[in-house]
Amino acid sequence: MLSIWRSSGSFSLPCGNKRSCTKIKSNAPSVSEKRMTPLPKEDLVTYLQSGCKPRNKWRIGTEHEKLGFNLGDNSRMTYNQIEVMLRKLESRFGWVPIIEGGRYIGVTYEGQSVTLEPGGQFELSGAPVESIHTTCSEVNSHLYQVKAISEELGIGFLGVGFDPKWTLSQIPMMPKGRYELMKAYMPTVGTMGLDMMFRTCTVQVNLDFESEKDMIEKFRIGLALQPVANALFATSPFKEGKPTGHLSLRGHVWTDVDKSRTGGLPFVFEDNMSFERYVDYAMDVPMYFVYRNGQYVDALGQSWRDFMQGKLPALPGEYPTLADWANHLTTIFPEVRLKKFLEMRGADGGPWRMLCALPALWVGLIYEPQAQAEALALVSDWTAAEREYLRVEVPRLGLKTPFRGRPFQEVAKKVVSIAKGGLDRRGYDEVSFLNRIEVIAETGKSQADLLLELYETKWHRSVDPLYNEFMY
Repeated sequence: MLSIWRSSGSFSLPCGNKRSCTKIKSNAPSVSEKRMTPLPKEDLVTYLQSGCKPRNKWRIGTEHEKLGFNLGDNSRMTYNQIEVMLRKLESRFGWVPIIEGGRYIGVTYEGQSVTLEPGGQFELSGAPVESIHTTCSEVNSHLYQVKAISEELGIGFLGVGFDPKWTLSQIPMMPKGRYELMKAYMPTVGTMGLDMMFRTCTVQVNLDFESEKDMIEKFRIGLALQPVANALFATSPFKEGKPTGHLSLRGHVWTDVDKSRTGGLPFVFEDNMSFERYVDYAMDVPMYFVYRNGQYVDALGQSWRDFMQGKLPALPGEYPTLADWANHLTTIFPEVRLKKFLEMRGADGGPWRMLCALPALWVGLIYEPQAQAEALALVSDWTAAEREYLRVEVPRLGLKTPFRGRPFQEVAKKVVSIAKGGLDRRGYDEVSFLNRIEVIAETGKSQADLLLELYETKWHRSVDPLYNEFMY
């Protein structure tokens, strides 16, 4: 969801081997030292360019969030309960703690991390791995460990895109000082930022690129087709116990969080798109913070360009470091995010099979040359207005969204077919991971549609049975 407090999601963790680790004192992306000389813009561009990798070095990093709840009354898990879980992951399975201000706020193990979103959403950020089989095995291992511990504690976990029952005031906030800062800031820049922080869950995949040209193609495919992922993975039709009129309320929430740092990035489709063009965009995104001496310095709304000139009000006379740049990039939340890799960010969190299907969809589309060419051709004549229309309307209507005179389901079926071909030619025997979303594409009925049917029939217009029947 946010993933703004670590430098690069699942691809850059504090320690990759627990046997050589010591306890981690902070979850900051990296410690930034003072810099008293200007940082050239060229260094910012080079930072992104350094993500280019030959095809044999490409990896897959899957992240997913889930809601923890008490089995007795379905109330959200508290921090104290989460801390017990993290400590048991350490003592029982060998995870290494992430400590901030003397509190457990996450754990790591062999390239993976478990961290907390603002409302205690429990997130696994997986290690960069070679195949979907490996990333799915990683998810299975994590869910086994978490389930083994949570059953002892009277806790369950739910895979949905938006909290189906509880109000913002009923959701505990995690003890991270920066979340207090964010909680105050979000309502000043959009109407649904707090919903995003406290009530949404996502699954996303982080993928590599070979060159600037390859990055641009993948970026365009990703932005144009995020609505397909949103429609296929929609699992969030409820809010505070009632249907909302949206199949993916999580997707709708992102349409009004903070327009300066979210959305479909029309410039990516322009002829001058490049690493440098993305740098220019990112430098215009207002800042959140600077990390100094173990503390997050409040720079909310201040200008990165002022920082580049040594004129940041929060730190007058100082210039940014590359670590500051890495941190700043993580405070940008478009539908696809560029760091040293691309993050595909448009899907709701969901049940187990869907967690493995999301990386399968995107790997099939952009990790095999023919599929990538077919996907690019599919979206090449879509206009900026059409892409924005889909971004706004698909969270509401899903596969039934009208598009060019036909249901958007027809596009989704074509996309899944392209992904299947890509996975098949890739040669890792990964096609079966698309089975569930192929059924959704063919029938036009998402997980959210199923939940709404159950709500109106078997569940007698209550969301409480959701917690029992769709618990991990």
